[in-house]
Amino acid sequence: MSLALFDLDQTLLSGDSDYLWGQHLIEAGAVDRAHYERSNQRFYAEYENGTLDIEAFLRFALAPLAAYPLAQLHAWRDDFIERRIQPLISAKARAQLDGHRARGDTLVIITATNRFVTAPIAELLGVEHLLATEPEVVDGHYTGHAHGVPCFREGKVERLHAWLGADRSALDDAWFYSDSHNDLPLLSQVAHPVAVDPDPILHAHATAAGWSILSLRD
Repeated sequence: MSLALFDLDQTLLSGDSDYLWGQHLIEAGAVDRAHYERSNQRFYAEYENGTLDIEAFLRFALAPLAAYPLAQLHAWRDDFIERRIQPLISAKARAQLDGHRARGDTLVIITATNRFVTAPIAELLGVEHLLATEPEVVDGHYTGHAHGVPCFREGKVERLHAWLGADRSALDDAWFYSDSHNDLPLLSQVAHPVAVDPDPILHAHATAAGWSILSLRD
């Protein structure tokens, strides 16, 4: 029995839930289209090229959570999951999860995308454990700020270590599946790093290091 860690966006999903949630808010009229779309695209490009300021991005991405009642946010999210996320889950991604389940492995989704967006996706995929960036909640309402360490780059390692506690030996036989060079800090710590439909930087690194490379696209 091993630990099987999965990145979410562009790994288990054939798309980016954080970016698509922004597009969904634009379509719903919840944010100013021109400003939000321009910023959403800029942050996504910075993420891809490895220059993302995670604190600036989170101020942008979490602000809408503080601007609307929970009931409205949940209604938008339900529609988002049904229309935008379910079509992005491939049979191959489900099969990869099922293979680890059959072995008795502990499945964990570890993602920089915030928990408000990703908790129902983890549930949809049947993955009990989710490590995600945490939106701050005060008196039952989102503040628009992040709480604790963002689950991004080295922050993923820090969050995973905190979750494991003293049992760091779990990484000695752990798997981690990711598409992004932003996940190299964690990929470098596990026994079985797997590049999934990798970006060019990760593909080159995985090839040079002899890591497994696979596709979860149908």
